[in-house]
Amino acid sequence: MAQKATTRRIKILVAKLGLDGHDRGALVLCRAFRDAGMDVIYSGLFATPERIAKIVEDEDVDAVSLSLLNGAHLTLFPRVVKLLKERGISDVLVVGGGVIPDDDKPDLEKAGISGNFGPGTPLSTIIEHINSSVVKLRKI
Repeated sequence: MAQKATTRRIKILVAKLGLDGHDRGALVLCRAFRDAGMDVIYSGLFATPERIAKIVEDEDVDAVSLSLLNGAHLTLFPRVVKLLKERGISDVLVVGGGVIPDDDKPDLEKAGISGNFGPGTPLSTIIEHINSSVVKLRKI
């Protein structure tokens, strides 16, 4: 009898970058991701892009959810992607969220950050984006 194929749970890092001490939304995401069956790692407050890249490398995560509310997303989010590429990591989904003006979203997408979800986005929308994107990345 053939054994049923199993799929490894998605491992996601929720990262609070820079000098942003507001983590309520990130903590809500941590719980929602966990409740959706993901393995969740939380960076804690005030993480640097270098620290995030190191955690991604050390923990072999499938996705990184970057959260920023202080306006530094155009600097810090692309820096994370650049550091991942420098480490040879190209199979990790990088998702952005926080207070991101619509005009900035195309630049973030070009830099490799998908989603770029703002306040009020249904958690189910974010979870579905991560699930479907990770499935596509795993098929590469």
